[in-house]
Amino acid sequence: MPANIVKKRKLSYDADGLKTKKTPKLMRDKAKIEANMKAKNLKKKSTVAKNITATVASFTSEKSKAKKEPLKKTTKPVPQPAEESEEDSEDDDEEQTVAKQLEAEAEAGVSASAGSESDSEPEESSVQEGKEDEAQEDEAQEEEKEIQTFKELGVVDALCEACDNLGYKKPTPIQQKSIPAAVTGRDIIGLAETGSGKTAAFSIPILQALLDKPQPYFALVLAPTRELATQIGQVFDALGAQISLRCAVIIGGLDMITQSIALSKKPHVIVATPGRILDHLEKTKGFSLRSLKYLVMDEADRLLDMDFGPILDKILKFLPRERNTYLFSATMSSKIESLQRASLRNPVRVSISANKYQTVSTLKQNYVFIPHMHKDTYLIYLITEFAGQTTIVFTRTQYEAQRISILLRTLGFGAIPLYGQLSQTARLGALNKFKSGSREILVATDVAARGLDIPKVDLVINFDLPQDSKTYVHRVGRTARAGKSGVAITIMTQYDIEIFTRIEAALGMKFPEYPTEKNEVMVFQGRVEEAQRHAKMEMKQLQESKGNKRGGKTQRGPRGAGGNRRRHDGMDAEEG
Repeated sequence: MPANIVKKRKLSYDADGLKTKKTPKLMRDKAKIEANMKAKNLKKKSTVAKNITATVASFTSEKSKAKKEPLKKTTKPVPQPAEESEEDSEDDDEEQTVAKQLEAEAEAGVSASAGSESDSEPEESSVQEGKEDEAQEDEAQEEEKEIQTFKELGVVDALCEACDNLGYKKPTPIQQKSIPAAVTGRDIIGLAETGSGKTAAFSIPILQALLDKPQPYFALVLAPTRELATQIGQVFDALGAQISLRCAVIIGGLDMITQSIALSKKPHVIVATPGRILDHLEKTKGFSLRSLKYLVMDEADRLLDMDFGPILDKILKFLPRERNTYLFSATMSSKIESLQRASLRNPVRVSISANKYQTVSTLKQNYVFIPHMHKDTYLIYLITEFAGQTTIVFTRTQYEAQRISILLRTLGFGAIPLYGQLSQTARLGALNKFKSGSREILVATDVAARGLDIPKVDLVINFDLPQDSKTYVHRVGRTARAGKSGVAITIMTQYDIEIFTRIEAALGMKFPEYPTEKNEVMVFQGRVEEAQRHAKMEMKQLQESKGNKRGGKTQRGPRGAGGNRRRHDGMDAEEG
């Protein structure tokens, strides 16, 4: 049968709607044609597969018998009946084509035969690849699925209940990434912004491991400041309340003997500042951490910035090598890398910090641009605008923190100062009053800018601009924590434009101006001036009182001399 007729016949039923000239001889019922084609296709596939298998077997056998003889071509005769229908002719032509293909495969050798085998089942291979792709997509979707509960992270029921009681409804990103690895016994390096939930990220795995194998001196947590250490201890107490956890906070500024008694009671968890815990390791009789299972270094970048490196090296010598170590930091520096190599084993690194100057999306940031001489008046106006809101006012110096506190109290606001030269008892007292709500305004230097986790701070006011962008981020990070919203307002004068511009550039954003009406602000001017005079007099009296106390006493080295000198924890340096 001529090839052009076969081609025309295929076009007539292979594609509906294709315009071809159908001869009366080829006009048939469509359903019948489709049924016949399906049957023939199945028959062809079966025949091709059988022929290929037989050819490969035959070729392999002949090759082994006569390797040196060239392969002779064999062709099966194709019967040609005298009279045949168009359909039969087409079938015969197709069978001849298949036979020629088989001959070519036999001549090409074993590799061509193997290739034919793989090509004989293209649909099956494609289906298999499709299934693998679907499986990979399902796995990716599983990974992208947002974790909604601590139970999904592998946390036991008792601790899930404790989290629920504390209001931890949904794990934060750093908790989602670090807890699953931590509960399986891996070391962790956690890089996360302030207020991200780092404390729970390391305390939950430690408490879960403690439930399995309870023992004294199970974990040591090192923090750079006394306030942060106290805060971490409170989180451990709250989470471990239902499992009878014993936690001791060991910080500078408190009595060593009292702390020695607390350590003799063999707490499960010790939260400490580096200088004070080293004092006890060196001097307290019977106290040893050789059985320690977990070490945590929180705010590790700040630990190293405050020159705790040599103290950390000494502490590590008192600890066993076989332990789990968690290192949490806001940034990753060369010092952190060195500390990691010295203290961690094959750690898992988790990070949720996009860049080191990032602030959270729930934080609303504004500024007011005013003359320097009216800073106090605008501060009072802003605090009045946000009356009843929990507020932290940041100053650059200890003097300004004291003066602003007196100014606010004179005008009837419940304010309390926090700065480095306060005694430990006074600092803890200030924080407790602020947290309890008995004082709604905390006036602080940058000593409080990092690490403090005060549950609800609604407003941060930068009365003085910080010297750099990093400090700005740490200051405003006191609000809008753990998914809550917050407001930060910066008071900018004609002397602050350059610093403020650098901060905006580092954060990659332009802050909107907070709307104020000068006439409304200046209503407070008279009362503010009177309060300023009162604050000035009181500050003068404080200065004179301190001078009189120093006058009749012999000069001594800082906090004693020689071996009795207490190691600083970064809170004792004079600011400004």
